[in-house]
Amino acid sequence: MLELKSVSAGYGRTEVLHSLSIATKENSILSILGHNGAGKSTMLRAAVGLIKPTSGQVFFKGEDITTLSPHQRVKRGMAYVPQGQQSFTQLSCLENLKVVADLQGRAGRSRIDEALERFPALLQVLDRQAGLLSGGQRQQLAIARALITAPELLLLDEPTEGIQPSVVAEIQQTIIDLAKSGMTVMLVEQNMGFALEAADNYAIVARGRVVEKGDATEDSSTKQHKVRESLAI
Repeated sequence: MLELKSVSAGYGRTEVLHSLSIATKENSILSILGHNGAGKSTMLRAAVGLIKPTSGQVFFKGEDITTLSPHQRVKRGMAYVPQGQQSFTQLSCLENLKVVADLQGRAGRSRIDEALERFPALLQVLDRQAGLLSGGQRQQLAIARALITAPELLLLDEPTEGIQPSVVAEIQQTIIDLAKSGMTVMLVEQNMGFALEAADNYAIVARGRVVEKGDATEDSSTKQHKVRESLAI
């Protein structure tokens, strides 16, 4: 579905990714783990076109999309939910959804109800300004907005960070349900337990490179041991 092939990228003269290669399998969850500053978020930003690789290529469904804009990548079926529960804070919850839906035409407007079915808690706060929502509600809103674009691939950057525990479980279950419904998910997540149990495959990033990989066939103790060893690098 998505492949980063020997991608190097960064910010200005600071290179963060160093010939990083990684690929997702269709209709699955790929969890990405690593310490802060390892390059996980930069990897997602390179995947969706927010930063340009200095070398290497990005492929989506077999097409080389390295030079395509983020907008063109969204049209091809990618959606990205960045870290930090981002929203248009002065707009209501419903208006936030409509901003994205209007860009999708008639099909987008019909998808608002589908997105709200994934996050029924938002039905109670549709008229509330997004800036007044709780962190968990804003994160649910951010994911719901991404779903309105009907993505085939959803990239999530720390979707449970700073979220109250009562909402974390709902977000985690929604991510699992999306993969079961046929969506491919690339998940950057600090919660190692959830990241490993939910994932069909996982990868550990350190110093801008993938240093370990594994899959769901491994037992929990093996996965956790491999991750802890890799994170100690």
